Amino acid sequence: MGYDILSILQEKESTFSKGQKRIARYITEAYDKAAFMTANRLGKTVGVSESTVVRFAVDLGFDGYPSMQKAMQEMVLNRLTSVQRLEVASDRIGDQDVVSMVLHSDMEKLRQTEEMIDREEFRAAVNAILKAKRVYILGVRSVAPLANFLGYYLNYMFNNVHVISGFSAGEMFEKIVGVNSEDVIVAFSFPRYSASTTKGAKYCRSAGATVIGITDSKLSPLGQCSDHVLVAKSDMVSLVDSLVAPLSLVNALIVSIASRREKELSQTFANLERIWDEYNVYEKQVEP
Repeated sequence: MGYDILSILQEKESTFSKGQKRIARYITEAYDKAAFMTANRLGKTVGVSESTVVRFAVDLGFDGYPSMQKAMQEMVLNRLTSVQRLEVASDRIGDQDVVSMVLHSDMEKLRQTEEMIDREEFRAAVNAILKAKRVYILGVRSVAPLANFLGYYLNYMFNNVHVISGFSAGEMFEKIVGVNSEDVIVAFSFPRYSASTTKGAKYCRSAGATVIGITDSKLSPLGQCSDHVLVAKSDMVSLVDSLVAPLSLVNALIVSIASRREKELSQTFANLERIWDEYNVYEKQVEP
């Protein structure tokens, strides 16, 4: 669908039956809860049958209820406040085992990411990083660990890697003010999308730098201002943003880049192993 479900409901309101109006009213007033309900539960909540909910989804132009639910979820992810997240999480968890629910949710996001990732875009991103004069990695707030993780490993491979993860918007621009067409920006952004990340990516692209956006959709604020978009599915669980799939994608980037720089890395790590051993950087494992 080209626009969000609230716009569709408003446009088609005059055509709804009495039962459909109850569904539409509930979605409009409590979309944060409706987005995570099964068709059966939504029907019971508003006092209609499950089949009425399914027909309602089809009448709106969706393939079925799962498609409508997906549209609702995509719409609400960037709208939910922290309080609403807690309420939704409580409804989703119910009497379920939390460990199983979270792990299964993460596995599903990994599966979706594996299916959705554009291999050509991935290869283009790897090539851009390998050719860059400087690599800037931008990720703030909850995605800062992703930026730091990528930066940690890229620093073994390149001499000019800059991680920008804990700065205010003003400080961020001070760090990226000198970017040019020889540079690459790897930026992370997931719901709720950071405005400063999007602004930073837009500035870098306007300066001629290549922007690689790692986000949940090509239509996200970051996706729309990136030269290459690597899509990884994320999810919210209470106040926690699940970043399992994005981290797995970062691992794939690191492995792919490392395989292209195997000779240089072998020499680097040979030197590091000697230094680590000399200065007792790591605990030595004692044989039993």
